[in-house]
Amino acid sequence: MENKYIRESRVVKTSHVFPEATNNHKTLFGGQLMRDIDDIASIAAMRHCRSEVVTASTDSVDFLYPITPDDSVCLEAYVTFTGKSSMEVFVKVIAEHLLSGERKIGATAFLTFVSLDENKKPLSVPKVIPETEEEKNLHQTAPARAEKRREHRQASKELAGLLTTQKPWE
Repeated sequence: MENKYIRESRVVKTSHVFPEATNNHKTLFGGQLMRDIDDIASIAAMRHCRSEVVTASTDSVDFLYPITPDDSVCLEAYVTFTGKSSMEVFVKVIAEHLLSGERKIGATAFLTFVSLDENKKPLSVPKVIPETEEEKNLHQTAPARAEKRREHRQASKELAGLLTTQKPWE
């Protein structure tokens, strides 16, 4: 399997922030942004592996700057690191004030996707080749994030073992 440049998975989408996509604070509704993040990240993952994918986890969505209807919102996603069948995808959300041109990082997110074959079984994925400083930094720091992901997943499994599936009204 041939390695791929990170740029081959890059996806960029820019949109207006319309009032119906805002919350009571007149900022972009977080749930809307999270949906858009998962959507663009899945496209980046599929571009990398050219197979079906499933979201395995969302490590974090960090809201750093409020995005308003005066802004456009630009989401940029790309695969930063791969395991055997998994891919870490980074999403950078840039808010641009459309009148002044001022740009700020509105949010960042890391998601993990798993490549699937036609039988919905994990499928091997190519390794990535970083080129830019940003790509190199994210690629280099990915193993530490992967370890934290494994620890968090184990803790989640342990917590799930303590939870009940009983209906709360019974």
